[in-house]
Amino acid sequence: MSRVLPVLSVLAAIVALWYLAAVGMNAAWVRDQAARAGETVTAGRLLRETMVLERPVLPAPHQVAAGLWEGVAGQKITSKRSLVWHGWITLGATLAGFAIGAAAGMILAVGIVHNRAMDMSIMPWAVASQTVPILAIAPMVIVVFASAGVTGLLPKAFIAAWLSFFPVLVGMVKGLRAPDAMQMDLMRSWNASSGQVLRHLRLPVSLPYLFASLKVAVAAALVGTIVGELPAGATQGLGARLLSGSYYGQTIQIWAALFAAAILAAALVWLIGLAERITLRRMGLSR
Repeated sequence: MSRVLPVLSVLAAIVALWYLAAVGMNAAWVRDQAARAGETVTAGRLLRETMVLERPVLPAPHQVAAGLWEGVAGQKITSKRSLVWHGWITLGATLAGFAIGAAAGMILAVGIVHNRAMDMSIMPWAVASQTVPILAIAPMVIVVFASAGVTGLLPKAFIAAWLSFFPVLVGMVKGLRAPDAMQMDLMRSWNASSGQVLRHLRLPVSLPYLFASLKVAVAAALVGTIVGELPAGATQGLGARLLSGSYYGQTIQIWAALFAAAILAAALVWLIGLAERITLRRMGLSR
């Protein structure tokens, strides 16, 4: 209870501030409509009507919750209005991009740790690659892939991989270099080869760093997938729901899709955390 109460307190404060912001940002519309009808807006009416606008500037929490419930449970899973269906499309590209990015990050990290030339050449370029805004990269990637006749999952997966490989690369390099000098000297005293040092020392020690970076990477992959769905005018995926909502001023739909993406990201991070606990416990590395 002592751990749950602070979380609930912060959550309650956020919801209260959200309701206040919704009243403040939606009040102008209510007053304008009342002025057109020659009516007076009381405080009670203002509070009531700002909570039920069809297209509010800022939806109230209960409106977002209702939109999320309608998108998840109020539609058939196969319906193109279902957030589950759109989430599944986004999830497929996210996992593909995450797998590509994580594999690339781990392979490059091993090379960087064992080869000084790769350390001096690849790492600066990896850092530089993350300074380019993904919103500038995504349209070019979509256009290049489309000109080659490739559409659908692969372009989005490439963008997701672009964002997800860097956290894995940095975390894995840090983890592979984590063994101290005494441990390395012990492996040399046993005449261990570089491959044996990697397998029996560097990789086990790097696992906590790897899992921490994977949590960041999978969330970044989801962001990359959603960004990749925007410039192409996609009709599938959570990015498509955001896009269609912005076209027609459906702010509740936009916020429901945002929360669906947040829930999906939280679920993916939780699964990686579960895999981390199981793996480290079996290796005797759990804290």
